Amino acid sequence: MSNQDLSAWLGKTEQAVDDLGSGQIKRVAATFGAQPIMPGAPLPALWHWCFFQDPVAESGLGADGHPARGGFLPPADNRNRMWAGSRVEFFQSLLAGIEASRLSTLTHIEEKVGRSGQLLFVTVRHEFFQNGHLCIREEQDIVYREASAPNLAPGNAVPAAQWNESVSPTAVLLFRYSAITFNAHRIHYDVPYVVDVEGYPEKVVHGPLIATLNLHAFLRAHPTAQLRTFSFRGVRPLIAPQLFEVGGTLVESNHAHLWASNEGGIAQVADLIFD
Repeated sequence: MSNQDLSAWLGKTEQAVDDLGSGQIKRVAATFGAQPIMPGAPLPALWHWCFFQDPVAESGLGADGHPARGGFLPPADNRNRMWAGSRVEFFQSLLAGIEASRLSTLTHIEEKVGRSGQLLFVTVRHEFFQNGHLCIREEQDIVYREASAPNLAPGNAVPAAQWNESVSPTAVLLFRYSAITFNAHRIHYDVPYVVDVEGYPEKVVHGPLIATLNLHAFLRAHPTAQLRTFSFRGVRPLIAPQLFEVGGTLVESNHAHLWASNEGGIAQVADLIFD
């Protein structure tokens, strides 16, 4: 499908509203082993990914578990979908228990040829508002690739870290993150589908879950940091239940490089600016 065929999707918008309620907050906190936050308290960084879902009936899902394409997102039939990365700007915290909205705009579509075949890159801008203020702006990169063997080659060597934490991606953790994000993508829980259809050896760890664990490891090491911008990009998949690590290093007093890795090397890289 050509860029010309997809031009009608550019500029499309979609809006979602969420009350950031205590029930969902308790579920998110339990997933991350954190204490629930009280109404009016700041929502921890990147927890916004666990809200603002637009539930879709099973009849409206594609074979991979994602919502069928051709609505807000353009059609990309017979391709595997990946959340490749995001660039997030933090202006002020979303507050628990207070209604907020998300305005999503499709800003970029581009077809490229990569080592695995045709790749369709789609960028969606998400803007999160509460009490009339822009709180978070995010650009999310989605990649649709032709069905082909996933990249399981070793990654780059892991640099020396100034802080790091070990993560055990259990089946329960992956299930719970899929549940709190209402994400039915089958690569995270359906082993026969994972192996027989998409070609991974086992369940795949969610990219945004890795990014969230990575950023919160940084915040535990730097509890007074005020986040300004955070970006992450997937390099290679992390496969459950193999242990992996999240960590990073300061390159300046207000600038950090973060990464996630396992014994095969770097799997996700991230960049953070903070005060």
